[in-house]
Amino acid sequence: MRAAVITPRQKDSLRVIDVPDPRPAEGEVLVDMLEAGICGTDDELVAGLVGEAPEGSDYLIIGHENLGRVRETGKGVECNRGGDLVVATVRRPCPRRCFECRNYHQDMCLTGDYFERGIKGMHGYMAEQYVERTEHLVTIPPRLEKVAVLLEPLSIVEKGIGDAFRMQERLPWKPGRALVAGAGPIGLLAAFVLRDMGIETWAFATREVTSPKARAAEASGARYVNARETPMEQIVSDHGPFDLIVEATGSSEIAFKAMRLVNKNGIVCLTGLSPHRQTHSVCTDCVNMDLVMNNKAVFGTVSANRMHYEWALDRMASIEKKWPGLLGRMFTRRVSLDRVGDGLRREKDDIKVVVDVV
Repeated sequence: MRAAVITPRQKDSLRVIDVPDPRPAEGEVLVDMLEAGICGTDDELVAGLVGEAPEGSDYLIIGHENLGRVRETGKGVECNRGGDLVVATVRRPCPRRCFECRNYHQDMCLTGDYFERGIKGMHGYMAEQYVERTEHLVTIPPRLEKVAVLLEPLSIVEKGIGDAFRMQERLPWKPGRALVAGAGPIGLLAAFVLRDMGIETWAFATREVTSPKARAAEASGARYVNARETPMEQIVSDHGPFDLIVEATGSSEIAFKAMRLVNKNGIVCLTGLSPHRQTHSVCTDCVNMDLVMNNKAVFGTVSANRMHYEWALDRMASIEKKWPGLLGRMFTRRVSLDRVGDGLRREKDDIKVVVDVV
């Protein structure tokens, strides 16, 4: 079968090659891939910044955002059958089975030795087929087929915002306003989730107010602000402080601004990665005093577990019902598997590029 692969930690090694066809063992399911989403992690893999091949392999099949259809089930599989639409989760438990991994929270792995499909130690989904154990497959209702490839990034958002609300059970808390910094897929999905929850939401990003990203945010009822024209501080000055800020830019400078600008008793959820090791001058005493004296909370979030995928599936149905076609507006380009390199060459108005595998 055909698959998009890299040589891990080698820059620009992306190619599409023939690899052995997978076969399902007992308890496994053979899935025909339909679509794979491209995200920032795939950019980092191709740039040679991250990535680890499976043991015994000199290449890694990339792709972790996925949608497929069950072709065949191995012996003992009862939860899936041929023809089911499925999305597979990404992270797998560490070999040492730490406390969190033993309790099905491998997204919170304590050892850091977890595996991730298409990223770390396991082949991914940007191939014509894959096999997976049934407990790692989420069945998709046919009515959500056109948007289900967004389930993986939506699961991360669902986890992050859900965790923010659970942490805020430390006090009586009714958030009035939220700010999302960044209007990539994670940022837009965060704005959609917050709007679905009925929270007044601002989206803050660098694209023009006429851009597809701005229009998608505003279609959900969020207010879009061009960061090149209006700084974060001005939004707070004009509209009041925000009780929740979701940082989805990967800019550490924006992250520290969010800590300063979030409301008293508020919370900041950091979802963006900052791999370039940039430095900025910041008054560390000021940050500490502000967080302590104003009861602010800041936390980071990465990956998701099966529970978050299930929650995200419910959220996806709710968003589709409330704003039909909104999630579909995120798909700005589609490429074939053999042209995956074109998909990784980003264009100005890209939001989500999808690889049509079949």
